[in-house]
Amino acid sequence: MDEKQRYCNPSCEFFRCGRKALFFKSGVAWCKFADDACDVKTCKFASCIRNKLLPNGICGLFVKPKIIEPKPEEMLKPIKASGKLIQKLKERELY
Repeated sequence: MDEKQRYCNPSCEFFRCGRKALFFKSGVAWCKFADDACDVKTCKFASCIRNKLLPNGICGLFVKPKIIEPKPEEMLKPIKASGKLIQKLKERELY
């Protein structure tokens, strides 16, 4: 795991419990529904109001997106059009 990837924690301002069963007891996040300490990685009711919680419990706010640049050869390949589309556009290949 990279240093930039961090697991989501219940003390985050964007974290929400789907069951509304989260409260803090002696500084520990506690779930009333499971009657246990809140574990974001295994809880199916954990969510993020910014929709950045990844399925493995990692916070997506700190994950750097991958940028993939297409190769120029792939961009110039023509696309074959279907029959109805050929009639409308009057062209057989699209770029």
